[in-house]
Amino acid sequence: MSEQKIINFMGQRKIAATFSLLLLLLSIGSLAVKGLNFGLDFTGGTLVEVNYSVAEPLQNVRNTLEKSGYNGAVVVNFGSDTDVLVRLPHGQSDQLGAEIIAALSQDVNGAIELRRVEFVGPQVGDELKEQGGLAMLMALGLVMLYVAMRFQLKFSVGAVSALIHDVIVTLGVFSILQIDFDLTVLAAVLAVIGYSLNDTIVVSDRIRENFIKIRKATPIEVINISLTETLARTIVTSLTTVLVLVALFVFGGEMIHSFALALLVGVVIGTYSSIYVASNVLLAMDISKEDLIPPAKEAAEIDDLP
Repeated sequence: MSEQKIINFMGQRKIAATFSLLLLLLSIGSLAVKGLNFGLDFTGGTLVEVNYSVAEPLQNVRNTLEKSGYNGAVVVNFGSDTDVLVRLPHGQSDQLGAEIIAALSQDVNGAIELRRVEFVGPQVGDELKEQGGLAMLMALGLVMLYVAMRFQLKFSVGAVSALIHDVIVTLGVFSILQIDFDLTVLAAVLAVIGYSLNDTIVVSDRIRENFIKIRKATPIEVINISLTETLARTIVTSLTTVLVLVALFVFGGEMIHSFALALLVGVVIGTYSSIYVASNVLLAMDISKEDLIPPAKEAAEIDDLP
């Protein structure tokens, strides 16, 4: 049985580092200049749910609202083709629901029923921003603590660097494209942290094992061997996840469009970062056998194993 061919991943580490740096600079620059296009969950506004007796094309609903002066309305189906959710960046008004129904009734055949009207104030939006940011920071902090305890401090820094890389690039995509950033997207970003961490830990575990087993190899050789051994698992996991997310993005409807996009970007960039970003950081921090080889007694016991 022939030996597995080792791929020289780390031979391209300088190119990968340059690529990552460009992605980060582009994302941070866009976030600083354009910022995120926060949805009503964060900025405040009014949510109106209406029911049509006969399904109405969403573009017709948008056009009708624009003619009536309700610019910037987000219109999506909610549950079925006859249930429509309208999000408006307008203040609270007791008559707003009736006004929306009156406006929509002008260009439609059939009956329209008002289901509910909800108002999200800017104070609630500010609180969501603060809590969302704290949730993300807490997740990264707990990840760093766990990896440091489970592996070693240098692995912890590498893993968190990869996660920060993934989060910034994902946010950068939403900033560049100015896609609405709401609570579903925030949930997707937190899910990306979990997905990327899982892949990074699998690779880190194999690197640690090989540092102990392959005593005469250089750090670059150990990392290349470890990445090659885990490549098949990484590809299968990422590919199956991407296929599901593409299906959700294309056929899932507008309600989860942004959610699927955030996960799709995060999974793709997370797969890349688990191979190059985390490993690059390990080499930059001069990871060595001495960092991972167990004490002499434990090492002797390992050597004595058949």
